Amino acid sequence: MKLFDMEKVYDILKFSRLFIILSLTFVLISWGLTVIKGMSFGIDFAGGTVVQVQYEKAAPLKQIREILSTSKFNKASIQEFGSLEEIIIKIPTASHDLNQDIGDDVREILKSTPSHEIRRVDIVGPKVGNELRTKGIYALVVALIGILLYVSFRFEWRFALAAVFALIHDISLVIGVIVMVKVDVNLDILAGLLTILGYSLNDTIVVFDRIRESLIKSKASDLNAVINEAISRTLSRTTLTSVTTFFVVLTLFLFGGELINGLSFTLLIGVIVGTYSSIFIAAKMLQILGFSVTGYRMKLAEKEANSKEKERLRSMYEQGTM
Repeated sequence: MKLFDMEKVYDILKFSRLFIILSLTFVLISWGLTVIKGMSFGIDFAGGTVVQVQYEKAAPLKQIREILSTSKFNKASIQEFGSLEEIIIKIPTASHDLNQDIGDDVREILKSTPSHEIRRVDIVGPKVGNELRTKGIYALVVALIGILLYVSFRFEWRFALAAVFALIHDISLVIGVIVMVKVDVNLDILAGLLTILGYSLNDTIVVFDRIRESLIKSKASDLNAVINEAISRTLSRTTLTSVTTFFVVLTLFLFGGELINGLSFTLLIGVIVGTYSSIFIAAKMLQILGFSVTGYRMKLAEKEANSKEKERLRSMYEQGTM
């Protein structure tokens, strides 16, 4: 199945200036929302208590929410956990803030509901949550640095910077949406952000690899023509991959339950943003960074000449003629 004709070269960069301005505007808005409103950290990063409750029949969620709303746990959130009979109650309060054990408190508060059992009580202290948050930031930074080094080694430093700028663009927009819709940031959101880095980079690398092939095989010296040809050749593949991935993630979001809603929502936004940046942003950044077709080909020719010289010297050494 082909969505686009691979033999036709589409002028992708025709509206590149508009795309860059739009992306820059959205990134600035996302940063502004993050600074002004701040991220809503969940229990994993802010600390709190998770109580798992199992009922003999389907859990009466409406009744439980009404009871908790009038108790000291009025800020607690409730979600199903794996089945209709099990629920998880997330309380943004560590046990040392209370006079009694939280498990006993929840049991007492829910005594008017049908027969149930407290399966587990997990506590994340504020200090542990802060450590997890710090390590999460380190994970994102290390991933970006690793990507920068890999792409620099595999291609050229301008390709690496273009890829990293595109990834920062993707993460910024996704975080902006998360802040805007007030989604609690937990470990599943962090896992989603790291997954987006890998997904978006994969599409970007495919485009960059095709650009490099065009630079080697084609005699065209116009960077615009080379980029348009490379993107056009990968457009059908990129679009089909993104569409199928989007519908898989959409299925997870709609039917996967509240437990993975954070992860699936993050991936849902990330797939859209990542596809957009791979097609319209990453390659354009090569132009902005001053990539030269002639200069790159000269480096390739010099590298090939050095390789041939080394091979010639090695051959002479093996034959004993030097």
